Amino acid sequence: MSHITPIDYDTASDAVRAEHDREVALRGRMTNMKRTLLHSPVAHRIYAEWFTLREELRPALDDRAVWLFCQAISLESCAIIPVGFFRRALINAGLTPEAIVPTEDEALLIDFGKSIVKDSNAVPEELWAQLKSRYDEPTLVNLVAFAGIMIATAVYTNVVKVDIDPELGVYLDGFELPFTPSPLGEKVPDRADEGAP
Repeated sequence: MSHITPIDYDTASDAVRAEHDREVALRGRMTNMKRTLLHSPVAHRIYAEWFTLREELRPALDDRAVWLFCQAISLESCAIIPVGFFRRALINAGLTPEAIVPTEDEALLIDFGKSIVKDSNAVPEELWAQLKSRYDEPTLVNLVAFAGIMIATAVYTNVVKVDIDPELGVYLDGFELPFTPSPLGEKVPDRADEGAP
C-alpha cells in the first residue's frame, strides 16, 4: 500500500486542482504516481519534464529506442510500475518484450541505461566512445538528463510504494522482476536456486 495517499480532487487546493486539470488536458489520464505527486504541484511538474526531454530526444531516438532505454533503467532499478508502463508501450506496439532483438543502437542504449543505474561513477569509457560516435553533445546531455528523471521516477515509485495502476495488470500478469533488492541494497536473484552448483 502506498505510503502517500492520492490527492482527493474534491478537497484539494485550487493549485492542486489546476495542476491536475493541466495534466489531464495534456496526457489524457492520471496515474497513481501522479495522484500522489500532486500533493506538491512543483514536484509533479519537475517529474513531468520527462515528457519535455523525450520530445527533445525525438529527432535522434524513435519510440522503441526510448521505451527500451527506459525499460532497462526500470528493470535495473527493480521498479515494477515503470516496468509495467514500458511493457504496455511495447506490447501495444505489437512487440513481445522478452523476444525483442535490439538493434545495435538500441543495445547500446540498454547497456548505457543499466550502467547508469548500476554505478553512475563507473560508466565504461567504451560505452561513452560509442555514444559520442552516434550522438551530438546536446543529444547526450538530454539523454543523461532523461535517464536521471527516469531513475528519479523509479526511486519515487519504489520508496513511496505507489499502488500499481489497475490498467497495468494485464501487462504484468505472470511477469516477475529478474531480481529484487536485498535489505542492504544489493540485487539478488528472485529464484533461490539461481547460480547454485
